[in-house]
Amino acid sequence: MPGTTDHRAPRLLARGTWPEVRRITGILRKETIGGALLLASAIVALVWANSPWSQAYADLRTFRLGPAALHLNLDLATWAADGLLAIFFFVAGLELKREFVAGDLREARRAVVPVAAAFGGVIVPALLYLAVAGVDAPRGWAIPTATDIAFALAVLAVVGRHLPAALRTFLLTLAVVDDLIAIVIIATFYTTHLSVLPLLGSLVPLAAFAVLVQRRVRSWWLLLPFAFTCWALVHASGMHATVAGVLLALTVPVLRSRQAGGPEAGPGLAEHLEHRLRPISAGIAVPVFAFFSTGVSFGGFSGLARSLSDPIAVGVVIGLLAGKPIGIMAATWSVARFSRATLDEGLAWIDMAGLSILAGVGFTVSLLIGELAFGASSDADARVRVAVLTGSVVAAAVAAVILRLRAEVYRRIHQAETTDRDDIPDLYQDT
Repeated sequence: MPGTTDHRAPRLLARGTWPEVRRITGILRKETIGGALLLASAIVALVWANSPWSQAYADLRTFRLGPAALHLNLDLATWAADGLLAIFFFVAGLELKREFVAGDLREARRAVVPVAAAFGGVIVPALLYLAVAGVDAPRGWAIPTATDIAFALAVLAVVGRHLPAALRTFLLTLAVVDDLIAIVIIATFYTTHLSVLPLLGSLVPLAAFAVLVQRRVRSWWLLLPFAFTCWALVHASGMHATVAGVLLALTVPVLRSRQAGGPEAGPGLAEHLEHRLRPISAGIAVPVFAFFSTGVSFGGFSGLARSLSDPIAVGVVIGLLAGKPIGIMAATWSVARFSRATLDEGLAWIDMAGLSILAGVGFTVSLLIGELAFGASSDADARVRVAVLTGSVVAAAVAAVILRLRAEVYRRIHQAETTDRDDIPDLYQDT
């Protein structure tokens, strides 16, 4: 009625705009391939490390190359963890910045849910780990706090084809925020020896890179030398070099300049770089890291049982399988409770439960934190790798069953969404 106020409760995970849905769908296609390559790399490493030729795998991991004068004479496993993962975090930084500057999450009401869920999914797993293994190995508290973007999105893309796009956006944003929280944790809690001069020196190439990207320079041969120099100096400072990837990403503009026609003229530099680098990140960087990080010798079923009975392993598995879903669900419910919001029409809390369990796929960043916490190739690190693999696989399997059943429910709804000649589903025509 005229003059009345709309007192309807706000909606959680409301349907996004069609351009955002289309963009998220494109990302899922790339991450499906990346997730398959990641899984294949992990399987190859596990088989090789438990074969009669396991010494050859160990020798490959420890093979060193690079200039010693620049503190870059590193083994291949370190090059993968410090170098290739910087690309992964650069893409994650671009994605997060774009979401909050030009995506649907620039609206606070849309952003608050995945951001709160990400923090809940970090705090609760850490507390559960400390409760189980904190006395024996407190440095591992951050291992079960991360969500693997490539692996989780690959599972979602395979089993959740008909799930609402808002759920996919939620998982993508949660995973990106989650990983950036992990970078802050790495920089804050896992930097033991910090050299100030190289760290300050890294600001010079970072500033030069920022000037170039602010001028919308796209030439890789101009950007790459400054990016590599920044990365090398951060590495020399003692801080984990992947931090450089995030810092570089945050300098990249999302919107097009006014001279280029403004934001309506097409994608900005952040989206351009993301499109160029995401295949490298998902198809090369993460699978290669997985190959060098997951090859752990089980010692048969008895050795596997001993590894999983260790307090460190138990804490990691509980953190991933119980801490992640409890933290994410509790944070999401709290937002709904205190804002008096309800889930968007058609969604159910079982959908959130499935995504929360899927977020327990730690893998890439969890393996990285495990190496930083206990030292690569240490006995504790081997137990961490077994636990991360076990927890991630179980979380993926349980979530896949739930989300597959829910996707079947939504299939009938999708059949009703006809597409006109403009290729935009009728559901989004009024968005």
